[in-house]
Amino acid sequence: MSINRRTLLKSSLLLATPAQSFAALEESMQYVSKPMGNIDFWHSIRTEFPMDRTMINLNNGGVSPSPRSVMQALHTGLDYANQAPARNIWQQQEPGLDRVRQGIASLFGVSDEEIAITRNASESLQHIQMGISLNKGDEVLTTELDYPRMITAWEQRVRRDGIILKKIPINVPVMDPGDIVSAFKKAITKNTKIIHVSHVAFCTGQIFPVRDICLLAKEKGIECIVDGAHSFAHFPFQQSDLQCDYFGTSLHKWLYAPVGNGMLYVAKDKISKIWPLMAANPDQDNSIKKFEEIGTHSAALHNAITEAVAFNERVGLANKADRLRSLHLRWIDKVKNEPGVSFMTNINDPSQWCGLMVFRFDGYDHGKIGEYLFSTHRIITTPIKYANVDGIRITPNIYISESEIDYFADILLSILKGRVKGLKS
Repeated sequence: MSINRRTLLKSSLLLATPAQSFAALEESMQYVSKPMGNIDFWHSIRTEFPMDRTMINLNNGGVSPSPRSVMQALHTGLDYANQAPARNIWQQQEPGLDRVRQGIASLFGVSDEEIAITRNASESLQHIQMGISLNKGDEVLTTELDYPRMITAWEQRVRRDGIILKKIPINVPVMDPGDIVSAFKKAITKNTKIIHVSHVAFCTGQIFPVRDICLLAKEKGIECIVDGAHSFAHFPFQQSDLQCDYFGTSLHKWLYAPVGNGMLYVAKDKISKIWPLMAANPDQDNSIKKFEEIGTHSAALHNAITEAVAFNERVGLANKADRLRSLHLRWIDKVKNEPGVSFMTNINDPSQWCGLMVFRFDGYDHGKIGEYLFSTHRIITTPIKYANVDGIRITPNIYISESEIDYFADILLSILKGRVKGLKS
C-alpha cells in the first residue's frame, strides 16, 4: 500500500486536532502544503543549523542540534552572566524563567502554573516516580518497550517500598493500536495505582494510543504518567489530546533547545501530593516551582528555550511532522520490498509513527551495520537491541536534505544486494 502526501498531511493534522471536521482539515492542508512543497523553504531551514556537512546525522532522536538563533541566545546569555554572575544570573536572567514557562505552557495548552522547567525527561519523570506515595503491594503498569532509565527508577521503588512493577509485552510491529489499550486493560487489577507509558517508544518509534490509555486509567481511578521524551514538539498535540495526569519530556530533542533542558507537567490539583526530588520549602507545597529547586545553575541555558519555541512556531509542528514522514518514506520506499527487510512500526499507517523509524535486516548484525555506516560513509545511526527489538533506529531531522536521504538509501541497498562483506550475524 502506498502513501501519498495528502494522506501524510491528513495524518499530521489529525494528530493535532482529532475533532476537526474534514472541511476544516482540507482548508488547513492547503496552508500546510505551501512550505512543504517549497524546496527553498526547507533549504533555508537547513542553513539555520550549523552542522558538520561531512556527516549525515540520522540520530536526532537522542539529542538534536539547535538552530543558530538558539545557540546565539545561549552564548550571549552566558557571556552576560559571566560579567557579574551573582547579579546578572539571579537578578537579571533568572526572572526570565517565568516567560520560558509561559511559552512551553502555551505549546502544551495548559496553565503556566502546571509547567516546571527541568534538565531532561529523566529528571521530570523521576520527580513523579520517586515523589508519588505508593505502599507495599501497589502496582505500577508499564511496558517492555519503555525507557530503561524509567524502568530502573520503578525497580528502585520495588526494592525500597515493595511495590509491584508489571511490564506488559508489546508485539512489534503494532498493526492495531487498540491492541495496546487492550493489553493495559487486561493487566489492570484492583491493586493498580499507576500507569506509566511512553508516548513514542524510543526503541521502535511507535506512537502509543495515549489518550485511550489515559481515559482507561481515569475510568479505573488510576493515575497516568506519560513519558513524552520523544514526542513533545515532534508532531502536533496538546495535553487535552492526551488527558494525562503527568507528562515529562526533554526539550533538547524535537524542540531544539540547548542540551540540558526538560519540562514537567503536573495537573494543578496533583502538585501538592508529589514530593520533589530536591527539597523545597513548605510554602512551595502547592507550587509547580518546587520541582525547579536544583541549586545554582545557568539561567542562560533555560532562557534560550524561548528562541527554540519561536523557531518551532515559524516552522509549524504540522509542517515538521509532514516533512519528517516524507523524508522517511523517501528511503523506506526504496528498500521495503527487498527480501528480509522489516520495520518495527506499521509503515502503512502514518498515524502510528513520525520522526523515529526502526528497521531490521534479517541475518545481519545491526551493530556492525551501524559501525560500517559511520566508519565508511559518516552516517550516524542508532543500533537498537532492547526487549524484543533488534534493528537500527533512524531519526532524521528537518535540516536533512533529500540527497542525503537518497545516499543513505543507496547504501542500504548495496548492503542488501550483498555488495558489503562482514555485516552478517
